[in-house]
Amino acid sequence: MIQKTRGAIAAGNSQTAEAGIEMLRLGGNAFDAAVAAVLASCVTEATLTSLAGGGFLLAHTQHNENILFDFFTQTPGRKRDVKHVDFCPVGVNFGSVIQEFHVGLGAIAVPGTAKGLFHIHKRLGRLPLHVIVEPAIHYAKTGVLLGEFQSYCFSILQPILLRTAGSREIFAPGGTLLQSGETFAIPDLADTLTYMVEEGIEAFYEGEIAQQLVKDCQEKGGYLTLKDLKEYQVIERKPLKISYRGNTLLTNPPPSSGGSLIAFTLSLLSQLDLSTVGFGTTEHLKILSNTIRLTNQARTDGYDANLYQPDIAQNFLNPEHISQYADQLTHVANKWGSTTHLSVIDAEGNAASVTSSNGEGSSYVIPGTGVMTNNMLGEADLHPIGFHQWQNNARISSMMSPTMVLKHHQPEIVLGSGGSNRIRTAILQVISNVIDFNMSVDDAVNSSRMHWENDVLSLEPGFHQSDFDKTSFPFTGEVVLWKNHSMFFGGVHTVIQHSDGTISGGGDRRRNGSVASC
Repeated sequence: MIQKTRGAIAAGNSQTAEAGIEMLRLGGNAFDAAVAAVLASCVTEATLTSLAGGGFLLAHTQHNENILFDFFTQTPGRKRDVKHVDFCPVGVNFGSVIQEFHVGLGAIAVPGTAKGLFHIHKRLGRLPLHVIVEPAIHYAKTGVLLGEFQSYCFSILQPILLRTAGSREIFAPGGTLLQSGETFAIPDLADTLTYMVEEGIEAFYEGEIAQQLVKDCQEKGGYLTLKDLKEYQVIERKPLKISYRGNTLLTNPPPSSGGSLIAFTLSLLSQLDLSTVGFGTTEHLKILSNTIRLTNQARTDGYDANLYQPDIAQNFLNPEHISQYADQLTHVANKWGSTTHLSVIDAEGNAASVTSSNGEGSSYVIPGTGVMTNNMLGEADLHPIGFHQWQNNARISSMMSPTMVLKHHQPEIVLGSGGSNRIRTAILQVISNVIDFNMSVDDAVNSSRMHWENDVLSLEPGFHQSDFDKTSFPFTGEVVLWKNHSMFFGGVHTVIQHSDGTISGGGDRRRNGSVASC
């Protein structure tokens, strides 16, 4: 944990964090830092995010304005005969399980990250754009030293990264995947960023880059059209707001699911006094597993089916609706998640929480750009009713939930996570650790976690595993006792502003978390 007063950033890589903190040193604000860091992460965390991915940024400005910038991926405007779609299953071996993903040109959704970052910079940034992109250009051109975590990500996604010549050129330039200790560079990406600064964001969505992407999609089995790209818009939404133990929580509203589910679980937790419960005890696990179970039940009882209704969050979080599930509390005392997150607070009172993803990557790299495209149309978690059944021209729902906790209208906790379906349980546990158990930010982020889903309870070491009695829990399914902390349980990179003005950060060691400050 590092404490400073000018500003701090917690991210999934030390060079990602350094790119952001450099903007604060140059006189920029939290939004300059966030944009620079996400751009840099396209190199430093290249298997987790991309200009052709999607994400969300939750902003709190020094003028007390709260905005959720939605730049997540969009479904194409039209479908085509599935027989002519390049959409291939790929098995990824996680050691204990092999998970199937779908890649290819037919898995690419309309990308939002590039447009989102340019939009946020124009809306809230202070420094010139050419300054913001400089760290990313430098990393892409000269290369970064691969660490063990990034090398592990490369190895896990090997079937995808080696599938096409364009991808092999980036991740396996010598014929085999780059390893820890080797230099990883994407010179084409450096040129692409320079071109985009000179020509504007239209270069990506209407110009040569867009035309090449669409040409390949139309000729080789994808969905995207120039109309899809040209008409893509960043959406500014009003954040979802709830109260928890006297604090105001802001998070991602519908049509994304994660924020509402976090809010629902915290509303259930608020019915109980956790200050009398020891962290990691059986009683603590009972409470967490039951509140998460009830949240999942509420989700299947009608939330998912009505996700795109305008009043879904209001109805879902209505106290009368929550009470139906809270009453049951009295009866008890993605494997992968290819997502990354960063959190920033500056000394002026600005804060940014941003989560971005490229899925697992489609394996298709836009020729000459160094940009791997997303595979969001091939993510089973994002398409519960089946592949190729999506509504045309609609935002894809996501579990991504950039979140802030405000105290007296000022950002106190800024956090978020990668980790697919584990995002929401990871975030709510860190919030509870800080507020209910009075943990430091580093302890709150790196303490043991649990996750409950599909009648399976997963526990990291640190909970009372040795005397665990499954029969005392509100389910009859499987219990998985993990031997080590794992990226499976997310990566909640968090910064906290204290009452004396100091700022501390906690990088989640499960996902190579790092903190930088100035």
